[in-house]
Amino acid sequence: VFSAFMEWSTTYKASYAKESQSKYPLHTLVMNDSAPKYVTKSTMTAEHDINFDLIMDDDLAQNKWPTALAVAQAKGSEGAHVSLMGQAVTKEIWEKNKNKRTPNGWTFARAINTGVMNPDSFVGCHAGDLESYSVFSDLFHPVIEKYHSQYKLDGSMKHITDMDVEKIVVDLEPTTKDKIISTRIRCARNLSFFPLNTCGTKETRLEIASLLEKVFSTFTGDLAGKFYRHTDMTAEETQALVDKHYLFRGKDRMQAASGYHQHWPVGRGIFVSNDEKFLMWVNEGDHMRIISMEKGGDVKSVFSRLSRAVAAVEKGLKAVTGRDNVFMSDPILGMITCCPSNLGTCMRGSVHIMVPKLIKKIGFAEIDRIARTMNCQARGSSGEHSEVIDRIDVSNWRRLGFTEHSLVQDMIKFANYLAKLEDEA
Repeated sequence: VFSAFMEWSTTYKASYAKESQSKYPLHTLVMNDSAPKYVTKSTMTAEHDINFDLIMDDDLAQNKWPTALAVAQAKGSEGAHVSLMGQAVTKEIWEKNKNKRTPNGWTFARAINTGVMNPDSFVGCHAGDLESYSVFSDLFHPVIEKYHSQYKLDGSMKHITDMDVEKIVVDLEPTTKDKIISTRIRCARNLSFFPLNTCGTKETRLEIASLLEKVFSTFTGDLAGKFYRHTDMTAEETQALVDKHYLFRGKDRMQAASGYHQHWPVGRGIFVSNDEKFLMWVNEGDHMRIISMEKGGDVKSVFSRLSRAVAAVEKGLKAVTGRDNVFMSDPILGMITCCPSNLGTCMRGSVHIMVPKLIKKIGFAEIDRIARTMNCQARGSSGEHSEVIDRIDVSNWRRLGFTEHSLVQDMIKFANYLAKLEDEA
């Protein structure tokens, strides 16, 4: 199963020694002195914060089958929620994989800790590097196939990246544009020559931030702007970015349980273009979160800017590092991310749309149900689980196995349908 990926991974490992001699070495120090530090659930104190600190399940810290997972699975047999990880992992799979390590030192215990510590999580696992997806295929393959419905990892399917704005053949209707407040499309990227941040260190985060700072200096035109490091910003700069809802601030227990927020806020930063329509988050979770946005409903303009930004980042990275391949990717899994839910395009395209009458008539839950039938999802206008009053955030749901331009079209079609329902309400 998944022979194409395994062959690629073998080739990748064979070139490991050669890569390590290049200008920016493929880091393995995370297996040594700089390995992420953690405390266990039973030894944490009031000084520890589950929203930032890496807290390990006690059993997993000892590389034992986690009792907490067995309990969650038992409750699942009675109808309670079980994460995708919890649905995939059995004690037999645990025993088979518990002593394996990836080249960067990622383990099965680290991969599933977030789902064991947070039984309410939907996915429940994270990767530490590209090799995680092959070394721990017993875990990640079923999770990926369940999340990315209809995508098969038997080698018969490949992911294609295509951000050509000219291939968007569906437009927003005039009545839809009248209801749209803003448009935002973002995607994630990780560097091929560093581990993912879940498996990274203080040093790797700092190196990534410094490298990207050099890349930012190559941007021109409407992509040019300023890079703000979390550790160097003035109080006034920080507050201004918070007030504009630009700045990320960590504080996520499910991410923290996989080491996302280790050494916070060192190595984190945000790039803001001069016109504030293009942002880049550095080391928020994945190495890069590339964001294009603007007021109103000019989706094609926003997508075009995102496409140009991704190309500019890639060009700048190649120029600075001298490498031919700079983004962590795979022909079957597409662009690689820490969370298997974002694999493929790693893209979320959304609009904030005013539909007060529809919300009152059928409710948010029904709107989201309809969205899922059209390969989209609905959220509160301030993000997941936020209050819904008169507007909602609608976006594409699919990620893997589809081109970026086709996913933008999914969102446009659903927005048009919502506008029609609002007019009829």
